[in-house]
Amino acid sequence: MRAPGFWWQNRPSLLARLLQPLGLVYGAITLARMRGAGVDAGIPVICVGNFIAGGAGKTPTAMALVKLAATRGERPFVLMRGYRGRLAGPVEVDPRHHDAAGVGDEALLMARVVRTVVARDRVAGAAFAKGLGASLIIMDDGLQNPSLAKQLRLAVVDGASGIGNGLCLPAGPLRAPLDGQLGETDALIVIGAGEAGDGVVETAKAAGKPILRARLLLPAETSAALRGRNVLALSGIGRPEKFAATLREAGAEIVAERSYGDHHAYTADDVAAILAEARERDCLVATTEKDMVKLEALWPAAERQRLLSVPITLTFDAPERIGSLLDDAGARRSGAAGAAQP
Repeated sequence: MRAPGFWWQNRPSLLARLLQPLGLVYGAITLARMRGAGVDAGIPVICVGNFIAGGAGKTPTAMALVKLAATRGERPFVLMRGYRGRLAGPVEVDPRHHDAAGVGDEALLMARVVRTVVARDRVAGAAFAKGLGASLIIMDDGLQNPSLAKQLRLAVVDGASGIGNGLCLPAGPLRAPLDGQLGETDALIVIGAGEAGDGVVETAKAAGKPILRARLLLPAETSAALRGRNVLALSGIGRPEKFAATLREAGAEIVAERSYGDHHAYTADDVAAILAEARERDCLVATTEKDMVKLEALWPAAERQRLLSVPITLTFDAPERIGSLLDDAGARRSGAAGAAQP
């Protein structure tokens, strides 16, 4: 689905106010669930989640943490639900054999970077990853899921959009009231600048939560390929305007946009329609990495030069601070192991 526009208004609209009583009930139930005690996985679990429904940058954040953990001698595995995939798991994702229909688009993308397990049952998934040799689990999403005990709970906030109108689903994008969710979070990662994000930062500072700043960057070669080019912006994500903004910042001239619902399953007819428009406008088709894992098998080889995947990487403004949090999570693992010895 695509996030409703009224979620992102500074002030709640009339529709949002009418839905607010439902949001109060939903938020209270979610918060009570968040506060449940989880099962100890036997190895550290670092959760990368967000306060809202929809994208805030969890997946690039998880990828950055994987690389940082590996430099610290860990054997990190990513644990995901495999959203929109048919496999319940636990199963390790193999990009050579699995597809997005089986394991979900984000898991397929993640598995190209790090060993990745999908499992609807997070406890079973963690045990499976540990059995495969994981020394640390990075859980992409699941901040509101209480099944696993987490040694480090990180909430990702998009600086440009923040928490929208500040109301809970379905009146707004929040999964539970912000103050309550902050109580179940160890630190915030704020991606990019913006007044909306600044408001969340002030609330988090008042609650005594550490704030980590980060940015999303395009590789130089991708920026060069986009600069000055006429582009059709193609995406199946929760907030396609974020992708369009990334293209414009790289210097692309967007002559058309095709946006589908989040996690859209592309068809041959979709590709034919997209290509027809791109040929008519004589433009490049730029898409997200998440969409690319589904499009590449459908895209005609003769038109491959017209399709450009736009990768993004996350970089921390102060990597030593997030590194210290990772070290603390590992120390809690070591301390627990030592305490268990006679």
